Amino acid sequence: MNINFSKNGGLIPCVVQDARTQVVLMLAYMNEEAYLTSIREQRLTFYSRSRQRLWTKGETSGNFLKLVEFKLDCDQDTLLAKAIPAGPVCHTGSDTCFNERNIAPGLQFLEDVITERRLNPKEGSYTNKLLNAGINKIAQKVGEEAVELVIESKDQNDELFLNEAADLMYHYLVLLQAKGKNLNDVVTVLQKRHG
Repeated sequence: MNINFSKNGGLIPCVVQDARTQVVLMLAYMNEEAYLTSIREQRLTFYSRSRQRLWTKGETSGNFLKLVEFKLDCDQDTLLAKAIPAGPVCHTGSDTCFNERNIAPGLQFLEDVITERRLNPKEGSYTNKLLNAGINKIAQKVGEEAVELVIESKDQNDELFLNEAADLMYHYLVLLQAKGKNLNDVVTVLQKRHG
């Protein structure tokens, strides 16, 4: 990357974005040393203008930002850092420094919850109960929910219809997880069909 550190006294802005959710987490500054340290350590390191020193995000809280990739803007003087946060990013305890929740858009948030349950089982979790029951039980539940959605679609009760649609979508995402697939895999197939 041909980054222009010659502007602004050797500091460039770095916008940090969650690589999974695409939510903007924070803005900080980097000098060349912070940039190189971030690449070497695979954790985002910045230059503190107030303390006049390098600091690694999370060095006191433990909420590090794992570097996924850097992108350089068209003027070569601003970085976009895509990262995975280990917890809340803001020193106030907020998910972001802009006081926004860091949740994925669309169905990604639900898929993230299901993935979290699969990787870190939680006692009493319905998702874990389903995953432990196996493919046959999960597929059966998808079929049941599909039938219930069809039945509700024939009536005029929007609340019941939407609840059944939500149940079907949830069970469908659990089935994808159980098969080792995700929503992006399905989207890729759909894009190929229309590409």
